[in-house]
Amino acid sequence: MLGKLIKPEIEGLIDSRNWVVLKEVISDLHPSEIADIISDIEEPTRAIVFRMLPKGIMYATFEYLEFEVQEDLLKSLGNEEVADILNEMSPDDRTEFLENLPGKVVKKLLRLLSPEERSVAVKLLGFPEDSVGRIMTPDFVMVKSDWKIEKALSHIRELGKKIEYIDTIFVTRNGKLADEITLKEILIASSEDDVSSIMNDTVVSLLATDDQAKAAEYFKEYDLYAIPVVNEENYLIGMVTADDVIDVIEEENTEDIQKFGGLDALEDSYSSTPILELVKKRAGWLVVLFLGELLTASAMGFFEGTIAKAVILALFIPLIISSGGNSGSQAATLIIRAMALQEITLKDWWKVMKREIMTGLLLGSILGVIGFLRIAIWSRFSNDYGEYWYLIGFTVAIALLGVVMLGTLAGSMLPFLLRKLKLDPATSSAPFVATLVDVTGLVIYFSVALLLLSGTLL
Repeated sequence: MLGKLIKPEIEGLIDSRNWVVLKEVISDLHPSEIADIISDIEEPTRAIVFRMLPKGIMYATFEYLEFEVQEDLLKSLGNEEVADILNEMSPDDRTEFLENLPGKVVKKLLRLLSPEERSVAVKLLGFPEDSVGRIMTPDFVMVKSDWKIEKALSHIRELGKKIEYIDTIFVTRNGKLADEITLKEILIASSEDDVSSIMNDTVVSLLATDDQAKAAEYFKEYDLYAIPVVNEENYLIGMVTADDVIDVIEEENTEDIQKFGGLDALEDSYSSTPILELVKKRAGWLVVLFLGELLTASAMGFFEGTIAKAVILALFIPLIISSGGNSGSQAATLIIRAMALQEITLKDWWKVMKREIMTGLLLGSILGVIGFLRIAIWSRFSNDYGEYWYLIGFTVAIALLGVVMLGTLAGSMLPFLLRKLKLDPATSSAPFVATLVDVTGLVIYFSVALLLLSGTLL
């Protein structure tokens, strides 16, 4: 249905003021599909379409909208409508929306909330940025370990009318988190048994002050749908669901990819980031990499006499430095990802180094043989390399071996060094590794040339 309802057709219904048909058509769609439609419509017609939605669908649709669209819509709505939307939003989604707004706007919107919802919103916003407390929801089902199953079921039925997620039920003992059980376990248990009879005391929990990245790790490690959130005294204060953590994982992956590309991570989406902000985020690394490449020019200047005597050596400079940069980028990518997945830790640096030395040796040998064969075969049909073509071939081959090994080691060890310094390993990006290897690669190349070609070409 959505594929057929393209933007011009919807705007046609709006232009013809055929509100009845438009409302019927849109109201039959899923809130996420409605959000896509509304996002594509220009103002002020966007607000018109949004307003015509039934209230329940309107509230659900608002949570699927991008922050910029949410902000624009709230500006076009009256205080009463804004209050209704904010009060009906799930606490975790509302917190995500409010934390992106200026402080003055947040205070104004908080005053529109009901006393109960305002208390929840203020509490969640009070947790540190990027903490589990910011993405948890205080809406959960909790039963006591000494309750009968029948009483627990009655309690779940009552709360289930107000709470969205009831598949996981948390159990407390003396007011503190003791375990988690599933709705299925309660349903198949005898109504006369105590809740404690179906407990196994294997609950996994998070502190509200834990980093959101830890929540993502727990969901991956334990394959859960919901994790309870506790305070320092182990009192249950909320829960985090898988859908909230998916957003966290996406943000972290985006940030790492941007850093690996040689720029500071963007706070907002690319399309909503001002040009000056884009320049600011990208200029720093570009300047650093440019200064690094100046060292490459200095290295070439140092070997200017060598190049003048054997100009043929200059032909292989791009080959040498690109091979080192490529091998370094490969190694950095593998190690950074392995760190992110916790496949390796700081203590594994020596193990990784030994593996990368062997890997670099084999990769360098492969490229070295190919480089030598290229020169040897070319010399059969051309005199470009002269009578000492084999010495040039050995120079290129040995230089490739050394440069590839260096690139592999640099790319694999830099993430460990940065992690040791409490920095983000993703900042040892491909451009940074490539620039580092460019300079040292030239030194290796011309040093090998001086060693092998002295007395002949040099």
